[in-house]
Amino acid sequence: MSFRELTMIDVREVLRRLQAGQSARQLARDGVVDRKTAARYFEAARALAVDAQTELSDALVRGVAQRVQARPELAPSDAWALLAANRVRIEAWLRGDRPLRLVRVHELLARDGVDVGYTTLRRFVHKELGWHERQATVRVDDPPLGEEAQIDFGHVGWISSADGARRKLWALVVTLTVSRYMFVWPLLTQTTVALCEGLDAAWRFFEGVPKRIVPDNMTSAVVRPDARDPGIQRSFLEYAQARGFFVDPARVRHPQDKPRVENQIAYVRERCFDGETFTALADWRTHAEKWCRDIAGARVHGTTRQVPRDVYETTEKAHMLAPPTSSFDVPTWTSPKVHPDHHVQVAKALYSVPAAYLGETLEARLDRTSVRLYCRGELVKSHGRVAPGKRSTDPNDYAPGKAGYATRSIDKLLADARSRGERVGNFAAKLLEGPLPWTKMRQAYALVRICDRYGDARIDSLCGRALAFDVLDVTRIERMAKSAARVENEGAVEGRVIALPLGRFARDASAFVTRNRGEGGAR
Repeated sequence: MSFRELTMIDVREVLRRLQAGQSARQLARDGVVDRKTAARYFEAARALAVDAQTELSDALVRGVAQRVQARPELAPSDAWALLAANRVRIEAWLRGDRPLRLVRVHELLARDGVDVGYTTLRRFVHKELGWHERQATVRVDDPPLGEEAQIDFGHVGWISSADGARRKLWALVVTLTVSRYMFVWPLLTQTTVALCEGLDAAWRFFEGVPKRIVPDNMTSAVVRPDARDPGIQRSFLEYAQARGFFVDPARVRHPQDKPRVENQIAYVRERCFDGETFTALADWRTHAEKWCRDIAGARVHGTTRQVPRDVYETTEKAHMLAPPTSSFDVPTWTSPKVHPDHHVQVAKALYSVPAAYLGETLEARLDRTSVRLYCRGELVKSHGRVAPGKRSTDPNDYAPGKAGYATRSIDKLLADARSRGERVGNFAAKLLEGPLPWTKMRQAYALVRICDRYGDARIDSLCGRALAFDVLDVTRIERMAKSAARVENEGAVEGRVIALPLGRFARDASAFVTRNRGEGGAR
C-alpha cells in the first residue's frame, strides 16, 4: 500500500478497530491502513492508555495522530537565520505607513548583503509574520430589505450611428443587494444627466426606490473620493435629495465594497449584449429591460439559489420607497464672476446682479427654466432662463440714476427733461423723435446736464427761443447759457457802468467829414 497521510476520520477508524480487538494484519487485509502503519497507531494509543472503554474524543484522536505524524523540527537554514536577524526591518517595510511590495523588500535586503532567495523570503514572511499578498476578506451580511442598491458602469460593446461612426456602448447596472434583482440601462455617456436618467428608469422598472445606493467613484456622482468624507457631485446630491435616498460611495480601488454589482458586469456583457445587432439606442434599452425581467430576473441565482424577481416581488418591494412620478430637471452648477457691467455669464447668456456684488464670484444654479445666483450660500438673484446670446436685466440692480442710462430708456430720459421745464421737455422730445432715437440720446443727456449747471429756468427760456427758430442744437444752447452767465457775473456790482463793445465794422466820425480838394471845386 502506498504512503498516505491519515486524516482524523482515518485515525478514529483505526482506534475504533483497536478497541474492537482487531489486529494490525486484519486492518491491512480490510484495506484500512498498512500493517506497519496500524502498528504505529496501536503503539501510540497504548502509550495514551486507550482501551476498549475509552471515549474517542476529538482531543484524544488528535493526540494519537500527533504522536505518529509529528516530524522532528529541523534546524533553521542559514538563509532563514539571516532573515530572522532582519525581522524588525522586514516587518517595518511591509507594515509601515507606506508599505512596500515584497519584491522591493527583496531588493533592499540584497543591497544590504542579505542574499536569500525570493521564495525563501516569501515563506518566511508568511510563517513568521503572518503577512500575505492578498489579505483575507470578510463576507459582509446583506442589509435589511429595500435598504441598498449597488450601481456601476460597464463597457458592453459598440454602436454604429447612421453616418457609420462607431461609439462605445456603456451600460448602467443597478443591482438590489438583497433580492439580486437587476436593471440594465444602455447609454453613450456617463454624465450626471445620463446617470440620473438611467436611475429614474431603474426606479420605474423596480416600481420603488432603495434607501441607499453604493456607486463607485464615478465623476458623475463623486467629485472628491474619500473613505470618510466623500464629496458628492452637487447636481447628483440634489437628485438624491429629490428621490429620498442616500449616497454611500465605495472606497477607491475597493471593488469588494460593491460585490453584488461588480461581479455582474461580465455576466451582463456576455448574456445580454454579445451577439446582438441593434443599431438604435432605444432598441438596446427595450431589449435590456426585457432581458432583465424575463431572463436575468427569472433565473435561479447562483448564490442565493432563489429567483431574484420572485424574491423582490414577494419580500423586498414592500420595503422600497415610492417611485418618482415625474422626471428630474438635473441642474448645472457654475462659478461665474460679476463683471463691472453688473452681469454674470451663465451658459453663454448674461444675467444681472445687484451692484453690491460687483467683482464677487458667485455660485450659479442653472436648470431648464431658471437661473439662481448665490453668494456664500445666500440667494442674491433669480432669473428666468434665456437663450444663449441673450440677456436678462433687472433695472433695479443698477445704482440709483444708472438704470435708465444702462437700459437706454427713452421714456425715462424724456420724463427727466420734462421735469426741468415744459420747453426743455419739448426740445428733448423733438430731438429724440425719429426712427433712431438712440443716436440722439447723448445730446439729450447733455441737455439735462446743462440744466443742472446753469439752472432749469434759464435753459427752459433758451430752449423756447431755439424751438421758435427750429434750431435743435444743444451746443449752441450751451454757448448761449455760458455767455449769459458771464455777462451776469460781470454786472453783478450794482451801479457799475459797463462799456458795450463797438460794432465790428464801426468807424470814427472823421471818416464821414466833407472837405474841398482844390480850386476846381471838384471832390
